[in-house]
Amino acid sequence: MEVSETGLGANSFGEPGRRDFGESKAIIHAAIDHGINFVDTSNVYAQGLSEEYIGRALEGRRHEILIGTKFGSMRSYGPNLFGGGRKFVMDSIEGSLKRLRTDYIDLYMIHRPDPRLPIGETFRAMDDIVRQGKALYVGVCNFEAWRMVDAVWTCKHEGMSPIVSSQFEYSMLFRNSEAEMLPACRTHGVGVMPYLPLAAGFLTGKVDVSGQAPAGTRLALDAGQSGRWITDGNLGVIGKLKEWAAERGKTLVDLAFAWLLADPIVATVIAGASSPQQIAQNSRASSWQLSSSERAEVTDILGEQALDATRTYYSVAGYFNEQVEVVKD
Repeated sequence: MEVSETGLGANSFGEPGRRDFGESKAIIHAAIDHGINFVDTSNVYAQGLSEEYIGRALEGRRHEILIGTKFGSMRSYGPNLFGGGRKFVMDSIEGSLKRLRTDYIDLYMIHRPDPRLPIGETFRAMDDIVRQGKALYVGVCNFEAWRMVDAVWTCKHEGMSPIVSSQFEYSMLFRNSEAEMLPACRTHGVGVMPYLPLAAGFLTGKVDVSGQAPAGTRLALDAGQSGRWITDGNLGVIGKLKEWAAERGKTLVDLAFAWLLADPIVATVIAGASSPQQIAQNSRASSWQLSSSERAEVTDILGEQALDATRTYYSVAGYFNEQVEVVKD
């Protein structure tokens, strides 16, 4: 499956105060018109509204774009309502197909690993979905490197559909995946799909020197993200990166995409957009090809600032290890 180097992240579609249907449709159509052929969503984004908006927006244009969606995260409390068990996997694909108004998913991903059961159960169900023609390829999201390798081996050993992609957090300012996940993907030929490539918008360079984020942006709306990224150290690094890019006639956004895509294992960079204009900017950014020496220069600028020992590049939901309360009407 050939994907554009820039992918469209749809986690803001349908979220209160963010993208309504009209805005989402305009962004999706702009993405297609600018050569972006992959949209990434999940059945939990805006409790399914993201998938619904994509399905409605693609009426008459489904053939122009590849859809990646996910299952596994909790949509509601109760038995068999989250995770990687066969019943939930089989129920989830039907729900996603209905909301997306399509008869197949191009890339079907498990959103998070389910440590409660053998990994083979999940991927056998996913393999059945591929054999039924309801999905073309399967991938993982938020897996640790060891667990992804275990899944790759299990699928190969059991003759199941191979894992073609791994999605996890990766950007110039967060490189914790470089120690294990990236080498594992190179070894096993698994395509890398970074999310948060712009560090929740911090790598757009729109935060001023005082650390104030523009109104309406994700950093302004999400205190957790702003507290994580807007630090004195990061502001200093951003200044150096801006200067390095400007010397070459490029922007910080251009550099954020180009630095990731300079590694051949990175298949597509998943980035959200707040407008068709931002889509155009993201699409242009992927055209800049850094040489290996240029990428090394940028990495030197990043230095140790890009390492955050308090966080992981993957995300395992705590409710997988907790007793689930059944909520009755």
